[in-house]
Amino acid sequence: MLKKLSAEFIGTFWLVLGGCGSAVLAAAFPDVGIGLVGVSFAFGLTVLTMAYTIGHISGCHLNPAVSIGLWAGGRFPVSQLGPYIVAQVLGAIVAGGVLYLIASGKPDFALGGFASNGFGDLSPGKYSMMAALITEVVMTAMFLFVIMGATDSRAPAGFAPIAIGLCLTLIHLVSIPVTNTSVNPARSTGVALFAGTQYIGQLWMFWVAPIVGAMIGAYAYRFVGSQDNNAA
Repeated sequence: MLKKLSAEFIGTFWLVLGGCGSAVLAAAFPDVGIGLVGVSFAFGLTVLTMAYTIGHISGCHLNPAVSIGLWAGGRFPVSQLGPYIVAQVLGAIVAGGVLYLIASGKPDFALGGFASNGFGDLSPGKYSMMAALITEVVMTAMFLFVIMGATDSRAPAGFAPIAIGLCLTLIHLVSIPVTNTSVNPARSTGVALFAGTQYIGQLWMFWVAPIVGAMIGAYAYRFVGSQDNNAA
């Protein structure tokens, strides 16, 4: 179990450092930076690389909503939910701290949003709370639907990390303007703690919406992808 939790800690650390780091550091150069497309691919690449690296150790969840969704989908034991979530959140917070230490080394450093998630005035596009809620629920539902399908024993072997990584990339391409894209409570927590009280005040949204969405996506795949339904 310790090896699984260590893998989840390291994997989530990499997701937050690579994904949020690309937004905080590389996207800060308007003329030569990577922009929204680059940030979207950075998040997808963190999941793709870690899925091949630790998927055979811990399942490479890297996300409390994914762990809960996999439990709802009958793929993960409830007894491991708590430890997995703790490991993921701790990995995200450590990554947020490392990113803060790196970013603050710039002479004109200003914290800003620090790649945090938000709605209303804290949304990149000033989208409403309802728009943010719908976005996070739907995007996380589709994420779990893809994860469940790509890791199904009947799916082509060895390609799940590619499908899942590209799915997360697509999710970011759609939802960065709305919420800065969470679909992951650990990712949201890891940087919000360094971004200030206003982002912490909205953090509840980025726990509730992804978890609800994950359960919807998992139940949807259980219905669509069940053996009996498939045979019918």
